[in-house]
Amino acid sequence: MRHTEFWARMEHALGPAYARSWAEQHVLGALGERTVVEALEAGEAPKTVWRAVWAELGLPARER
Repeated sequence: MRHTEFWARMEHALGPAYARSWAEQHVLGALGERTVVEALEAGEAPKTVWRAVWAELGLPARER
């Protein structure tokens, strides 16, 4: 997964106005107590980060 696809999924799940804010502020235990932005900046693969977001938000299996 590329970063562009990751952000498109984030915007689909949370809305374009809220996705970036959530990604900058919400800390996920599955990402080592980091935010989405911190994890991506540290080099985590977008696919790994998306799976953590998907689980945190309780999104349907079809969006995994």
